[in-house]
Amino acid sequence: MQKKRYALVGTGSRSRMFIDALIGPYHEIAELVALCDLSQVRMDWHNQRIQESIGGAPLPTYLAEQFDQMIGEMRPDTVIVTTMDSTHHIYIIRAMELGCDVITEKPLTIDIEKLREISETQERTGRSLRVSFNYRYTPAYTAFREQVMKGAVGKPLAMDFAWLLDTSHGADYFRRWHREKKNSGGLFVHKATHHFDLVNWWLDTYPSEVFAMGALQFYGKHNAEERGEHYDYQRYTGAEEAGKDPFALTLETNPMLRGLYLNAEQETGYLRDRNVFGEPITIEDTMRLIARYQNGVLLSYSLIAYSPWEGLRVAITGTKGRLEMDVVENIHQIQNDAEGKVSASKGAFKSTSIRVFPMFGVPYTVEVPESTGGHGGGDPILLEHLFSPNPPLDPYRRAASHIDGAASILVGIAANQSMQTGQLIQINDLFRLPVKAAQ
Repeated sequence: MQKKRYALVGTGSRSRMFIDALIGPYHEIAELVALCDLSQVRMDWHNQRIQESIGGAPLPTYLAEQFDQMIGEMRPDTVIVTTMDSTHHIYIIRAMELGCDVITEKPLTIDIEKLREISETQERTGRSLRVSFNYRYTPAYTAFREQVMKGAVGKPLAMDFAWLLDTSHGADYFRRWHREKKNSGGLFVHKATHHFDLVNWWLDTYPSEVFAMGALQFYGKHNAEERGEHYDYQRYTGAEEAGKDPFALTLETNPMLRGLYLNAEQETGYLRDRNVFGEPITIEDTMRLIARYQNGVLLSYSLIAYSPWEGLRVAITGTKGRLEMDVVENIHQIQNDAEGKVSASKGAFKSTSIRVFPMFGVPYTVEVPESTGGHGGGDPILLEHLFSPNPPLDPYRRAASHIDGAASILVGIAANQSMQTGQLIQINDLFRLPVKAAQ
């Protein structure tokens, strides 16, 4: 069997999951043929790690402006895109134009103009474009979908969904490039695309209307000073006065952060450890929205980025009962992060419970499968479905197309527009999604 060929663009920390899969468990059926990035330092760091892990020659590396050259010389079947969110469209579009399929990290992109460009290119080229929504593959979330599919609530009518990011993981969005909306689209797009995709998948529908409110209420210089707190340093690494700051992240003490970011600063100018109470920060940390879906379900959603614990609470109420799930991903006060305060949601969940409340019956608890691996056990399952030539049958229909990617970010894009205008936003006024009939 001829190996399928992959090239990867964007070699920050997000790329490790794909690189490790391709040089590890899937190396006999798939081949990583090249790396592409703005930074030679980052690519060299990965090559050193690859050589230490499996030996052999280093992978060919190409700088960002050599992307077309990489495609021409290495002839990958598929390009994996793990760059900064605001540049996803550049590589997705060009890869499809050059005859490649694409796997992209979430979110698909960050605004409506880029989404339209991606969609037009996909229609014109006919190439495959998948979004790697790993939470769809998390066993707990699959069990939740199974209950909906089995009719535990009857016809879904209303959904309440609260997601909490803690002052470890949540704060990290305010240390790095995500803190500027021009880069990430804000947390309604960058982070909540996971959550809106889960809603679309759980309910087997797409959104139709969105109204949102949000504000920067905890992070940022102004909010700190209002509380009588003063943090004068721009970044944490090298700032002696940050030694007792609970939000401090020191790059030099973490091998990955040092190799990928600190050592690349002279080349890229990017600071990975900026003060969360500094400037500029143009994204929100406190968000609320309501949405209506094509099947009539009404959603109430909230996202907070400064909670003492991380996880979610979600409930669907329908014509025959109510389904609830509580997940604790991390409790930072008692579970210190060995990776340097940055991977709260990357491992197994601390606790999960799913309960069904029949309309006129006795409530019962649903057994949640045990899991290991990143994102509550979702990463290993996602990787198998992405890279295996014969992935297992999937009755839950977890593979996410470019349409699914569009449907998830459209809620966040509409939310951003709603916050700007104070109006209810019609999804079809932004981008026309197909009407999704329940299966």
